Amino acid sequence: MGIEYKDGGVCVERGYEAVKKIAPKAKSTFDKNVITDLGGFGGLYSILEHTKTMSHPVLVSGTDGVGTKLKLAINLNDHSTIGIDCVAMCANDILCHGATPLFFLDYYASGFTCTETVAQVVGSIADGCKQAGCALIGGETAEMPGMYNKGDYDLAGFCVGIVDKNKIISGKDIKAGDCLVGLSSNGLHSNGFSLVRKLMGETKEQLIKHDAFLAENGSEKTAIEELLTPTRMYVKPVLQLINEFKIKGIAHNTGGGFIENVPRIFGDRLGCKINLGSYPMPPIFKLLKNLSGLSDQKLCNTFNMGIGLILCVDAVDADGLIKRASELGESAHLIGQVTSKEGVEIV
Repeated sequence: MGIEYKDGGVCVERGYEAVKKIAPKAKSTFDKNVITDLGGFGGLYSILEHTKTMSHPVLVSGTDGVGTKLKLAINLNDHSTIGIDCVAMCANDILCHGATPLFFLDYYASGFTCTETVAQVVGSIADGCKQAGCALIGGETAEMPGMYNKGDYDLAGFCVGIVDKNKIISGKDIKAGDCLVGLSSNGLHSNGFSLVRKLMGETKEQLIKHDAFLAENGSEKTAIEELLTPTRMYVKPVLQLINEFKIKGIAHNTGGGFIENVPRIFGDRLGCKINLGSYPMPPIFKLLKNLSGLSDQKLCNTFNMGIGLILCVDAVDADGLIKRASELGESAHLIGQVTSKEGVEIV
């Protein structure tokens, strides 16, 4: 009879079933520019409509995953939002260059294809794509027995966007005295979870022990809800702000926090001062500070500390930007200033 593929642990029928489950969700993100169906060897997307008003169209791409936040989704058996994280990590990144997201592709790999889990994960990716205004035009669902423990999976993706060359946000015009306006995060987003899991645990029984502290410090969420809250998508409101203000630089405050991410918009020639008391810090960060005993400097080099995106503008534009961001549904705060001294000072 011979040895079949399934004898090696791979069941192609499960893969077919997974594709059937996820196809409707993916197709719900399609716009008129998607010119291929799912299942081909590549996803096709026409950029003609987007380029008609551009003098020099430039494609911008970004790729990322969600780190060990996946372990919590797996342990807690809740895969309903983790895909939003994956999209947001990529779409928010290309937004930093002023790009409008066009399309997204994902990569899901596991040792055993559980069709229900795949459906939840890819369904949440489709939700994230709708939030970002982009189309989910393809992806890969890989079954690799021996590579992953039972129940585990990995998730990554990439996003492609477009911007006119003369509107690329590069940070080249940033100068000392410019203001840093922070847009509030909605929690941890997708960074620092290896430390979070060490401090808080990763089972339901361990995590509920932190509920009382969070409630006492003003959180309306349980610890589990705090940790599984998906990364905030900044795309639509920030694209509107880009159209209305001269935004010189944008930093997505991800892994490395303020310390690593803010200098990325102006390089080694400048520095900045960040005032942690200038905005309301979410209770989850107070809990992590309490559990870890880390200094503010260390915390700001690991977590976003309540600020997910940082916009750099001329000082005369800061108040107007904050007001307009509020009108668009963002909680915006003047959190710091660009300085002539290299490095990030946390006060």
